[in-house]
Amino acid sequence: MKTMLRFLFVVLALLVGNHQATAQVSSLSIAPAANQTVLFWPTAATNYTLQSTTNLASPNWGTVTNGVPLMAVSVTNTSPAMFFRLYNTNTPPGMAYIPAGSFTMGDTLDNEGDAIPTNVTVSDFYMDVNLVTSNQWCSVYNWAVTNGYGFVNAGAGSATNQPVQTVDWYDAVKWCNARSQMEGLTPVYYTDAGMTQIYTNGEVAITNVNWPANGYRLPTEAEWEKAARGGLSGQRFPWGDTISESQANYLGSVGGYDLGPSGYNTNFDTGAQPYTSSVGYFAPNGYGLYDMAGNIFEWCWDWYGTPYGQPTTNNPTGPGTGTYRVIRGGYWNGPAAHARCAYRTDLNNPFNANDAIGFRCVRGY
Repeated sequence: MKTMLRFLFVVLALLVGNHQATAQVSSLSIAPAANQTVLFWPTAATNYTLQSTTNLASPNWGTVTNGVPLMAVSVTNTSPAMFFRLYNTNTPPGMAYIPAGSFTMGDTLDNEGDAIPTNVTVSDFYMDVNLVTSNQWCSVYNWAVTNGYGFVNAGAGSATNQPVQTVDWYDAVKWCNARSQMEGLTPVYYTDAGMTQIYTNGEVAITNVNWPANGYRLPTEAEWEKAARGGLSGQRFPWGDTISESQANYLGSVGGYDLGPSGYNTNFDTGAQPYTSSVGYFAPNGYGLYDMAGNIFEWCWDWYGTPYGQPTTNNPTGPGTGTYRVIRGGYWNGPAAHARCAYRTDLNNPFNANDAIGFRCVRGY
């Protein structure tokens, strides 16, 4: 849970708001000075950083570096309108911090026709280090169905610590809301423009999204790819340009960048399909995320569309309407090409639930 204090500075007017999520409040004080305003906070607040943005509707929070770190910052009265927040930097358990910034989304390494490189900027966020497991799914699912939620699919998993699959896009979105409510966070998805009716039932077009909320949601396609790349640029995979079955769970076919061996990963191809693997089995990428290549495809928020990085290159959320939702990351029965960071597909519509697709959650920072 986080403590956040927001400030809006417009010319000579300073509007103060306080959002308190925990009893441990790190207070700020405001001191006017000649042609400037100074924001102070306790020197003991070592887990906090001051951030600013110019737009709360599509925020791109950046760390404020002018002034004295962890103690005070000055804002001149001629500065553009800005929002400020003092933010707790402790990473939630089981999640990794993905820093804000620009990156090249897509590549042309293998003649991808729908992943033309685009420079995209995303705000920082948290992402589950692992895919949602069958055990984790069941824990939230059981709470949800006794608290007014309805799912089309009950979900499946080869083992409790393997990824849940056979859940459609709508089930994943509702599960995100349920997880948020279980943990006392603000849900992200609603069925009304006023953001009062939490999405809990049915399979309906969801257009009302409370993006600044602190609850769980599906990653946007841009967020997913930035996270998958792990800080690298222009590489096929989260770790480099080649892949082998010692690095990911996929269907090998030796040749080119696929070092194989050919066939199913022999560590997991016993018993009945699907041949998914336990989360965290392979090494993480540069951000500490597991299974960003192979094991199971992952639902993203976006409708599939080209070109991507739309409707804006600043925190893009994809087309406003569509037929198919994006899935990313490859899976246990797919070739190495599907595990590439830039690979995207529209083969599965939002109602499709099969043993190729799972998901993981993100939260705003």
